[in-house]
Formats: sequence, structure tokens, C-alpha cells
Amino acid sequence: MAKTIVCFGDSNTHGYNSQNMGRFTEKERWTCLLAEMLGEEYLVREEGMGGRTTVFDDPLFEGLCGLDYIYPCMMTHEPVSLLIVMLGTNDVKERFAVNPENIAKGMERLLTKAMRSLEAWENQRPNVLLIAPPPIEKGYETTFIYGEMGDHCVEKSQKLAAVYKEVANRLGCHFLDAGAIEGVSMYPYDYMHLSLEGHRRLAEELAKVIQEIMQ
Repeated sequence: MAKTIVCFGDSNTHGYNSQNMGRFTEKERWTCLLAEMLGEEYLVREEGMGGRTTVFDDPLFEGLCGLDYIYPCMMTHEPVSLLIVMLGTNDVKERFAVNPENIAKGMERLLTKAMRSLEAWENQRPNVLLIAPPPIEKGYETTFIYGEMGDHCVEKSQKLAAVYKEVANRLGCHFLDAGAIEGVSMYPYDYMHLSLEGHRRLAEELAKVIQEIMQ
């Protein structure tokens, strides 16, 4: 039986293409590339949604709180062998008025809920890979996305990797800093969504990490 990997994230997991405001194809998204690289022994499930946060309810859009959806998501795909979570980019929006430490606490709450949902896990053994998303780049302030994101997003997003690593260590989760992967970059159309090359490089690095984790 193939092992199920659930990729839980936001628009960078969904595969938003800021060049055409559409979606990268199944030949381009990191989740699909990862599935191809890992082979038939794994089922890679895409669970990305644009705008999703860790634990914050968005006053402008409904259904974006990751904490509310993580349990039904996992039960939909059970038994889950590995849960990959890459969230936090949307949490830095000005309207949420939270700092990186607050966001990390939200991530810890989300992961704790996921890990305690033992009925969803293969052999009731939680196995989580927390990914710190690549930071937003400075140029976003000159693009259409600025009105959505507001101020100070770059600085907040740059600090997520350090506080997320602490969360992963505390909970016993695996950790990956996507921003530290060579070749992972944002498209210059909004400076906050992965480029085509970024998707490929993230998939390549994850394939290596997962093979080590799942040995």
C-alpha cells in the first residue's frame, strides 16, 4: 500500500502563478513534481488554498483558518504517513497585526492539533515536516499585492524560519527552511509567490528530505 503524504499550505502549495494570475500546471507545481520524483510508493495529496493562515480568521474572506480545516483534511486522506505544512506567509498581513512569535504560536497550535489526531495517522504515529516558507521579497511594495498585504511583511516573513525551527524542535517535528534552498525564488510579478524554478527546486530538495525521513 502506498504511503500518503499530505501537503497542507496556502497559494504556494496550491500553485498560484503570479505571472498570469492562474495556476501552474500539473507538470510544474512542486507537489506534482514531488509525486513524480518519489514514485508509486507514495501518494502525494495537494491541500493548498490561497490565503490560508495558521490559526487566524480573515475578516475579509471565509474558510481560510488552517486550524479549522486540519482535522477534516487529515481524516479525508487517512491513514497519513507524513504531513507537510508550509504556512505563515498570509499571517504576516498587516490586518492580522501579529508578530513572528505570534505566528509561531499559531503554528504550534496547528501542529499540536494535527499530531493529536491519532486516528488519522498511519499506525497512530504522527510524522510532521514543518517548512518555513520562503520570505516575501522587498519588491512586493511596488506591485498590486501591496494593498492586500500592507506594511512590514518582508521583515516578518524573514523571521519565520528561526521561530519555526524552535517550534519543530519543541514538538519533535522535522524542519526545512525553504528560503535557504539554492534556487528557490519568487516571481518578480508580486515577489511573494514561487517562480517556476522555485517550484522545481523545492520539489527536488523535498524528495531528498522525504526519502531520509521515511527510511
